[in-house]
Amino acid sequence: MANLRTSMDAAFYDLRIATPQTLHGSARSIPGEPAPLDGAPSSKLLRMQQLWLLGQGFPLGVIPAYAPPLYSSSQKESGSLSLQTIWSKQPAENWWLGLIGQIRPIKLISSVASEALQADLTLPSIKNVVKNFFDKSFYSIGLMSHLDVGPLTSVVVNVEKDGQRKNRHTKALIHHKLPDHDLTLEAAWPELFVDRNGKYWDMPESISLDCASLISESGLRYHFGIHRNGGAAKAAVDSGEDPVPIPASLNPGICAKAAFSYEKSKDLWRELETKEDLKLVKRKEGSFRNSAYDLRMKEPHAAISGILGGNCEAWLTNNKRPFGVDLFGSICFAYQHGKFRKDYGDLTRVDARLDVPSVSSISPKLNLILQQQIAGPIVFRVNSRVSLGRGVHIEDVIYSLNYSLRLLESGKVVAWYSPKRKEGMVELRVFEF
Repeated sequence: MANLRTSMDAAFYDLRIATPQTLHGSARSIPGEPAPLDGAPSSKLLRMQQLWLLGQGFPLGVIPAYAPPLYSSSQKESGSLSLQTIWSKQPAENWWLGLIGQIRPIKLISSVASEALQADLTLPSIKNVVKNFFDKSFYSIGLMSHLDVGPLTSVVVNVEKDGQRKNRHTKALIHHKLPDHDLTLEAAWPELFVDRNGKYWDMPESISLDCASLISESGLRYHFGIHRNGGAAKAAVDSGEDPVPIPASLNPGICAKAAFSYEKSKDLWRELETKEDLKLVKRKEGSFRNSAYDLRMKEPHAAISGILGGNCEAWLTNNKRPFGVDLFGSICFAYQHGKFRKDYGDLTRVDARLDVPSVSSISPKLNLILQQQIAGPIVFRVNSRVSLGRGVHIEDVIYSLNYSLRLLESGKVVAWYSPKRKEGMVELRVFEF
């Protein structure tokens, strides 16, 4: 079912959106804006883990991505296609290291070809052509480290350098599991944020501490945190147009937030899995159990769910609005036809979620998800958001092809594209809708 938790998580600074603009594969969502599309949040797996696993199935271990470079003076000349690969090592049983490399092949080929056409056969001209291969603007590199300090605590450190950017990006994260809670301390210099319009913002310093409860059987959940913005945010891309006002949540200062919610779901009907569904199938390759491609989609059903909650925030600086309180709510309907076991025509699914992100400024959003099996484990998916406020219009849409991995029970390779951000990438997601 469509994720209702983003209705509450969208108010905090720790919600991450998948993007190929960084080597770690994500940027922060701006708090206070409408909840992102269900296909937008980044994978729960570290990008280092994704690239290593994806590299087992891609030629030469190279994974493609597509995004206009943020830090180039000429977007057209830079090229949007990039290729990523990883060299990984495990120095200890609880420690993983990964070196991620990225190249922009179109920009490199265009630059070398242009130089070669203008050059003659003299030695200085040949040197200039060869010199293009060492232009750092064609490359990016990142070092990632993941250390399990104990069974409940992990530390992630990431340092990356974009060849088209002067400064490097440094990020550190400590995650600790408490009974029925997750505690996260995260810091970045600088941090990349993305707003509802697909515009990116650079924050020189970002530090946050969050504590989120796991959903209990009663459906109650709460989340509180404190965040510090250091320095003045600025747009990552200078479009040359009139400057856009900086989002209020990116103002310098310290902000404390707290939220609670109550979530409930009910099946209108559901066709439970039977022993007949799990019978052994005999083929030339041998016998295997006819399990669903994705265990989360093994049962046809119709269901309705909802979430209702409230949040409050306090700015501990001279902000124009030092304190605020608001309510939010969502209701979702899901319908699935098929058991996602057969090779054709065994999955059609529709999810419709109505969001009211803020009672103080009512502007309802309708999120629609359509999934259709193409062949075997391949599913075409469309995520869209429609504004029902002044003038009904489509605000955002993401198209994706999902390849479900039966061996992971509920894992899939997702290749998605966002027309609004003009970005696309390949991710590995496990136990995510």
